[in-house]
Amino acid sequence: MSPAIIRQVKLLELRTRRLVNSVFTGEYRSVFKGQGIEFAEVREYLPGDEVRTIDWNVTARMGRPFVKRYIEERELTILLAVDISGSERFGTATRFKVDVASELAVLLAMSAVRNNDRVGAVLFTDRIELVVPPRKGRRHAMRVIRELLAPAAARTGTDLAGALAYLTRLLTHRTIVFVMSDFQASGFDRSLSLLGQRHDVIAVSVEDPGERLLPDVGLVRFADPETGAVVDVDTSAPAVRAFYARRAAEERVARQQLFRQLAIDEIVVGTDSGVVDPLLKFFRRRETRARRRTA
Repeated sequence: MSPAIIRQVKLLELRTRRLVNSVFTGEYRSVFKGQGIEFAEVREYLPGDEVRTIDWNVTARMGRPFVKRYIEERELTILLAVDISGSERFGTATRFKVDVASELAVLLAMSAVRNNDRVGAVLFTDRIELVVPPRKGRRHAMRVIRELLAPAAARTGTDLAGALAYLTRLLTHRTIVFVMSDFQASGFDRSLSLLGQRHDVIAVSVEDPGERLLPDVGLVRFADPETGAVVDVDTSAPAVRAFYARRAAEERVARQQLFRQLAIDEIVVGTDSGVVDPLLKFFRRRETRARRRTA
């Protein structure tokens, strides 16, 4: 790795560590519960204990109520699946979409390390470019961060359906999977559904303002970052800009409907804004929903 990338890794780790310690402490842990519970002990009933925790066998023997106490099995596995195809190396604001995805992935990786969870990464284009198997520890997390900050993509195309199918084959135990992409692909519905049936999948949609509205800058030559195809567009024509905005909105609505249909949460991040607020909103939305289910 170049000295510039090493410096970037260290600076981002310091910034992320502060955020994790001061902002995300408790949020991550309260949202991502352990995969089960482990019996700890039996103790005498106290006012406020739930009736369903009463151990009736011990209660009958002792002649007074006792309850079972459990501890949560905290160990989780977090997998960061990041699209590094050509369309992710695009941005009209302050940075590229892949940079935004990487920053969010680093925050999640550091949060996982703080909670002693396993974390891994899969980088993909129209093929799987890199796999870092989930493991624990800061040293391993730093390797994940280095790979996220300096992705070496050999291809520019996107095969989102193939990447999702690969994850379904790769992951043998229940995993929390963050899929980070602009989702500018088709035919991935079934693969996403199958992955979501076995794992807790969160879609991270990475957007750029230039993908929502076409600026009025006259005649412009656009190049497809994945195929290299070139097209000339007269952006000064109101009908062209209106058609572009309508199609972009339709695609966004269709994507949101798919996620709702598959019961997959979505985090929307943009190249023109930070990643902290969207992630915090996601944590709090999930926590609120969990409280309502148990109320």
